[in-house]
Amino acid sequence: MLKLLFLALAAMVATTPDAYADAFATVVSKGKSLFTNVRTVVFVMGGFGLVGLAVGAIFGAVKWKWFASLAFGLVILAIANAVVEYFTSGGAGSESSATGMSGVSDTM
Repeated sequence: MLKLLFLALAAMVATTPDAYADAFATVVSKGKSLFTNVRTVVFVMGGFGLVGLAVGAIFGAVKWKWFASLAFGLVILAIANAVVEYFTSGGAGSESSATGMSGVSDTM
């Protein structure tokens, strides 16, 4: 294990800073697309879950607390993008891209 860590450290020292920038840009773009795709799937599944729990709660099969928990979780997921963009791009009036994550960038 120690040899593997030493090899990784040697590879990091031997590469140029441009390689780091390219790697970070790739990670950011993959992260943006993953977040967008996962968020869409979770909203669709969560919508069906909200309807199911609401019907169950009306008829007394499930607790209203479960319904509220799912609704609150979806609200947090919905505002997560706005919160991340607010803190990374410097304020509420910042530009947005199609994914809404234009402010995520390398901070070094």
